[in-house]
Parts: sequence; structure tokens; C-alpha cells
Amino acid sequence: MSEQNVFTYQDQKIAFEKVGEGKPLVILHGWGSSKRVMMPVARNLAHLRTSYVLDLPGFGDSPEPSRAWNIDDYADTVQAFIVSLGEEKTDVLVHSFGGRIMLKLCARDFGKAHIDKVLITGGAGMKPKRSVKFYIRKYTAKILKAPFMILPGSLREKALGWLRSTSLWKSLGSSDYSKLSGVMRETFVKSVTEYLESSLPEIPHEVLLLWGRNDDATPVYQGERIEKGIKNAALVIIEDAGHYAFLDKPKQFARIAEAFFKG
Repeated sequence: MSEQNVFTYQDQKIAFEKVGEGKPLVILHGWGSSKRVMMPVARNLAHLRTSYVLDLPGFGDSPEPSRAWNIDDYADTVQAFIVSLGEEKTDVLVHSFGGRIMLKLCARDFGKAHIDKVLITGGAGMKPKRSVKFYIRKYTAKILKAPFMILPGSLREKALGWLRSTSLWKSLGSSDYSKLSGVMRETFVKSVTEYLESSLPEIPHEVLLLWGRNDDATPVYQGERIEKGIKNAALVIIEDAGHYAFLDKPKQFARIAEAFFKG
């Protein structure tokens, strides 16, 4: 059985579940996901680690932040949570957007001192290769916005709000972006437009990069880039698995993760 808990950081409530026994393991989910998706991983490692599976602010059972956050804000929150555990060191296992947070945190002095082993699966944070289609959509959006930018402040915001509600505008954005509004839309933009290549040489940890061969959200080349940038990183590919390799191949994922954390 897992324990349902709430951690509060600067008036921001963070829901989390605790399961298992042993050295602490903090688990972070990806964008648009929640702790519910990561709980099977925690249960598979329950004999080896005490897992703390967080709902990041704005996801699952954790309310949205009161303002738009960037990756540093999320890293600050995870850092505060790790401090609250009262342990000298903790391991971490992170997926997708959680990878952005952990790359940022591991490059800090705090992360170097208090985070031990790091497992990143389908981690985001590298600048993606862009297609011609992407740039067509990008510059079409700029052209559509241009006439509204000359309007006075309040009128401009009202007009842009109308533009963003149109089916044409929504068709130009990513599926994640089009589902969002308000604070989380701004948070999404701040997060995906920050690339973390510069953090990689600052990370001294032993890092396992566990990727699905068919990952189309964060393709294998991004894992290869992280491996090249972090001195003590190793990339392992799981065949016939995608962005959620831990769900596509749960037993294989669990065996590799267990060997990594035991070793």
C-alpha cells in the first residue's frame, strides 16, 4: 500500500505518494502526466527503494502555481522536497519533463552534494531537430500575430485572446500547447524554450539514460546528446518501446533499473 501525502513549498501544495522501503528514490513524471503514471515503476522497485512519487505543480492532484513557472522554479521545489526528507543523499528517476528539472538540479551545488544516482528515461531538455513544417507553422503564427501587435495594450490582449481561440491558431501549436490556457500555457512556453546543453558538463553524477527505440517525443538522438555531454552517463536502448518505455516494457525496464540502483 502507498501513502498519500502533501508537501507545501512557499504556499504551493505538492501531492505525492510514498511506497516501498530502503534508500529514498524521488520519482518525477513528464509534461501532461502525473504520479499515477509513474506508480507502477515505484511498485516494481518497492523492495529496493522508498519511492516518493510527486505530482508536479499544475499536474495530477497538485494545483497550478499562482504564476507562470520556469524550470528553475520546478527545480527549487524538488530541491526543497529532497531537503524535507532529511536524508544525506537520494536517488532519482525521472521521465520526459522531469528530465529537464533534474538536469537543472544536478548541475547545482545542491544536486552535486545530495543527489546520488540518476535514471532519466525519455528525458527532455535538448534542442530538437526541426522540420520544414515546423518553421512554416512558426512563421505563419508570427504573420497572424503581427497586425494585433500595433494595438493599444488592453485591446491588443483582447484581440490576441480571440486569435488564440481560433481553430487556425490552435492548428499551428503543439498538441500539448493547444490543450493549455493561462498560467500553464505560459509555463509550457517557458519550459520548452529553455535548452539545457550547457548544464551537461556540470553534472558529475552516475547517470543511466534509458530510452525506448521508438520514442517520437524525445527521439534517441536526444539521449545520445545527453550521454555525450555528461561524463558518467550511459545510454541503454529498449527495443520495441516508445516514449513511455517503462509502460511498454515494464519488466525489462524494472530489471535494468534494479540493476542500476543496486550497483
